[in-house]
Amino acid sequence: MNDQSYPEFTGLELSPRKVDYLKFILEKGGTVKTTEISSALQVDPSTTSKTLNELAAAGYLNHALYRGVHLTEVGKAYAEFLVRRHRIMSLLLTHYGLSSEEACDEVSRLESFVSRDAVDKICKSMGHPMFGVCGVISHEKCSHEEHHH
Repeated sequence: MNDQSYPEFTGLELSPRKVDYLKFILEKGGTVKTTEISSALQVDPSTTSKTLNELAAAGYLNHALYRGVHLTEVGKAYAEFLVRRHRIMSLLLTHYGLSSEEACDEVSRLESFVSRDAVDKICKSMGHPMFGVCGVISHEKCSHEEHHH
């Protein structure tokens, strides 16, 4: 299942830090200033610039000089998956006794190491939940069959 808006990927391509960048840019929507990213993620501006350049080189975002960055189509699809993965994994942990906050914190530490395939299987086994502890869970890009509720 490979359409142009959702290229094949495993979900393991990026470091936990780069995952944070893409999710933050997606949440902000549109073009986001480098200084805003540095401040929100509590990262030195030079480190932020270096990381953004690496993400741009990998095709996840475009850099508009003096304006900031915005996600490419590939970057947006990937970031949407990252948010979905976070929400599904957080919800999973709440089923095993963690509070919403604890689950969100734990998942933030481990989510970068959970593959897209595993997320899709967990999502399916949970009946494709519509809401997670951190927000709405999108299924339009879930790579497994019958999931339209």
